[in-house]
Amino acid sequence: MSAVVMKRINLSVVRNTGWNVGGEERSPDLFTLLSRHRRAIATPTVETKKRDPTQDSSSKDAKKPKLSQTSNSSAAPKIEINSYKSSAGSSQYKFGVLARIVKYMRQRHQRGETHTLNLEEILDETNQLDVGSKVKQWLATEALVNNPKIDVTPDGAGEKRFLFKAPYRLKDKKSLLRLLRQQDLKGLGGVLLEDVQESLPNCEKALKALQDEIIYINRQMDKKKVLFYNDRTANFVVDEEFQKQWRAVAVESMDDAKIEEYLEKQGIRSMQDHGIKKQVIPIKRRKPANRRKNMKPRDNEHLADVLESYDDNK
Repeated sequence: MSAVVMKRINLSVVRNTGWNVGGEERSPDLFTLLSRHRRAIATPTVETKKRDPTQDSSSKDAKKPKLSQTSNSSAAPKIEINSYKSSAGSSQYKFGVLARIVKYMRQRHQRGETHTLNLEEILDETNQLDVGSKVKQWLATEALVNNPKIDVTPDGAGEKRFLFKAPYRLKDKKSLLRLLRQQDLKGLGGVLLEDVQESLPNCEKALKALQDEIIYINRQMDKKKVLFYNDRTANFVVDEEFQKQWRAVAVESMDDAKIEEYLEKQGIRSMQDHGIKKQVIPIKRRKPANRRKNMKPRDNEHLADVLESYDDNK
């Protein structure tokens, strides 16, 4: 074998085994380290870094509120009954409570219960104790105080007490008959039946007992019944001759205004109807169109000194 070949064999042996070959010492540790380094470069590895326990705890704490926010947003909001009733747009509910109170106060007045009640007692008797504080404040300071159907009377402790305010203060049939008589003597006319029903407790019995003392007349405007006092002293027999003279007087040419004016001059007052009057809408007439008048041509009077005449006669 040639010397070159032997030298290559010795190098290969030294590289593979790491022992003394041909008198040259080679450190086996160096070659092993080189080979391991080459293997490590050739084979890719994934390093797993060690986590810091303090960072893990902080990351967990940061994630917790996010979960709570998502859970709160997904959960449906709770609505309380009192907050719903006192929320915006509940004006219809408030006026419904007020209407129920006024209706109950009218009914208890018609039953003959004339003692006053405070707000809590009214809400208790009308089964409306679940009313919110804002609605109670509105009832006590504005709604019931300014209502024309409710009368407010403070007691000794300064607490407001409420009672139904009737159109007339009537207690029994005698007070009703006295009212109708005063209306007739003063010339004020009659009294509406619905006002009597609101004012007089147990009015049906009183009206039945006074059927001979009362005259019922239906008003033509709205067909409401009006009560008048039946004055029996005005019932007398009129002579036939006076009736003939009365009927012989012609009043066709006189309207109601002239007749009323004549009666007032004689000291006789006419009965006035203060009921609902229908508004008469005036009819608007169209204005005639302004037609252009025929404009006549004007003479040139201001040019009399300037114009000249070229007639053949002159």
